[in-house]
Amino acid sequence: MRTLFGRYFLCCLAAAALTATASAQTRYTTIVIDPGHGGFDRGGIPGQRVAEKIMTLDVSLRLKPLLEKAGYKVVMTRNTDVFVPLGERVAMANSYPNSIFVCIHFNSATRSGANGIETYFYSTESAPLAASIHSAVVVGAPSENRGVRRRGYFVLRKTAVPAVLIECGFLTNPTEAQYAQSSDYRQKLAQEIARGVLNRPALAARTSYTNRSSRVDVGLQPFLDQRFVRESGTKHHRRHTTSTKKKSSSTQKKEVSSEEQ
Repeated sequence: MRTLFGRYFLCCLAAAALTATASAQTRYTTIVIDPGHGGFDRGGIPGQRVAEKIMTLDVSLRLKPLLEKAGYKVVMTRNTDVFVPLGERVAMANSYPNSIFVCIHFNSATRSGANGIETYFYSTESAPLAASIHSAVVVGAPSENRGVRRRGYFVLRKTAVPAVLIECGFLTNPTEAQYAQSSDYRQKLAQEIARGVLNRPALAARTSYTNRSSRVDVGLQPFLDQRFVRESGTKHHRRHTTSTKKKSSSTQKKEVSSEEQ
């Protein structure tokens, strides 16, 4: 009798665990896609030939129907070439509590040889999503694997939902810039990002230690914790810029780095 009860108890525990996992997988019903930059903000570095804002929007627009076909509600922070302040992007994501936030970017550097794919997250609950998307993209892209990185970028640090920023290659690298200008390659990027979203493991639960814990599992991918690194002019990663509204006709627009806010 005790043996039967023990087995019954273990079965109940297993069922509860599976239910919890399924709930974690399915409770995110909305994907907020954030194409980086836009409008007057071209992205990248001064003199860069390929405008990042165009590439990010195109990949995002290709990603949208793939996720909708999978049953998700998809919200775009922008679907045309307009500038959307970082705060508005974050507010949009936070207005959908059952969402995940996927920010699409391309990288740039003063050194033309810099290349590769890298993926960023901040909260520990976002780590499984970052690892899943990164793994999918690096498999499908003929570029170096620069790893998964934990960094306090504004759009990652201020979102109250799982959030990931994917850098889809360097537009200042001649080879990767040529890839990015191919519609077939941008479609491939969208497909791999979608695959990463759909194949993600159960996202971790949000706790009071979500943004402070050092217990981060990104699977077999290279990982760098860069939460406490400040950007410098010599780094490969360019500064994303926004501008404040003019307080008067004589006030100049201020540029601030989204990576250091």
